[in-house]
Amino acid sequence: MMSDTSERSQKTYMLNMGPAHPAMHGVVRLVLELQGERIVDVDTEIGYLHRAFEKHAENETWNNVVPWTDRLNYVSPLINNVGYAMAVERLAGIDVPERGQYIRVIACEISRITDHLTCVGAGAMELGAFTVFLYLIKAREYLYQLVDNLTGARITTAFTRVGGVKGDLPADFAEKFAAIAKEIRTAVAESDKLLTRNRIFMDRMEGTGIMSPADAIAYGITGPFLRSTGVAYDVRRAHPYGVYGKLDFEIPVGTTGDNYDRYLCRMAEIEQSLRLVEQCLAQIPEGKHSLEPKEIKYAYEIQDAGKHGDTALLAKYAAKVDQTLAGMSKDDQPNTRVLDRKITLPAKETTYGSIEGLMNHFELVMWSWGVKIPPSETYFAVEGGNGELGFHIVSDGGDGPYRVRCRPPCLFPMAALKKLLIGGQIADIIPTFGSVNMIAGELDR
Repeated sequence: MMSDTSERSQKTYMLNMGPAHPAMHGVVRLVLELQGERIVDVDTEIGYLHRAFEKHAENETWNNVVPWTDRLNYVSPLINNVGYAMAVERLAGIDVPERGQYIRVIACEISRITDHLTCVGAGAMELGAFTVFLYLIKAREYLYQLVDNLTGARITTAFTRVGGVKGDLPADFAEKFAAIAKEIRTAVAESDKLLTRNRIFMDRMEGTGIMSPADAIAYGITGPFLRSTGVAYDVRRAHPYGVYGKLDFEIPVGTTGDNYDRYLCRMAEIEQSLRLVEQCLAQIPEGKHSLEPKEIKYAYEIQDAGKHGDTALLAKYAAKVDQTLAGMSKDDQPNTRVLDRKITLPAKETTYGSIEGLMNHFELVMWSWGVKIPPSETYFAVEGGNGELGFHIVSDGGDGPYRVRCRPPCLFPMAALKKLLIGGQIADIIPTFGSVNMIAGELDR
């Protein structure tokens, strides 16, 4: 709260910053009490993008919540997909095939890179370094195209399913990523040359937005923000999930906990994520995910054949589907999803080729008939772009969650924003708020 008017010095004045201010992204309002250029007090107002994620989730079936998770941190949606699916799987006692786990880690690390590229690029742009923004957003575009190739969408990916992922890696995925990784490293190196020892950039970043390790822990801050203070906490290392326990990676940490350290941590984490994806592509177990053209028919051709009674031919062919349904064939499923008819949709060949498969499909997608999880509750967390992204999920035995609670990692540094800003200058608000990497869809939920 602002200081009482009767107690306030006559030399201070109020300034409203946001939500229309460009640096506030249209979704945050700061009410500043200023003494000249110095910030005396701050009132942070959030909630401009509240979308009722948790209430929506409680009115959906288990798998239908996945598209809602895309809209949390929409800069790294694949991490949201994986975090929610793994929470439900812990609740149901489901183990995903190893290849599916590797694919999830690949997807998460690609999303982490896009998150950090966006944060560093946008933060640099707001300080006037527009060239860096162009370099890093161009690099991000290459990754978005790769994600589109993998999931069928650039941002609203909805890639996971309870029990696995939607589909396998495209046949040329590793080659495409190798070429893109080279472009990203070049863009990061060029940006490093332009920023890291740039006197203007350093003057704006060094010594501003300082947070001590003790204060960061007290506020519940995690992710690059916490690591910039020198605390090497990373959910992937502290509580390994998926196949992270089999991978080698470093946890970059800072020393002073200022805006400059947060920039350096994110730049270093981009390289670590590239290394993780490269390790996954080298170690991932083999799995068939492409067929000879002569063995493939379009899904509508198989469907028509079934309608005409030509069922003897159906077992010979796999279904060719568009990118949105890629991975739904009989040859992909054993590698990427749990083969349990009570949880996983049947392959398209089975759905189109037999009445039992068609019934199984409809039972899983019909309200009150889908995946059923025994009454229980759990909490599961993954390392999101901003830190610990957790889901507390309660099941009452129905076909959807009774209660979903999301732990949004950027909420906690936003709670500490007042402490970060008081005593600084108006100009310090821009780099400090940028280093928080506030994503409104995640913050307000």
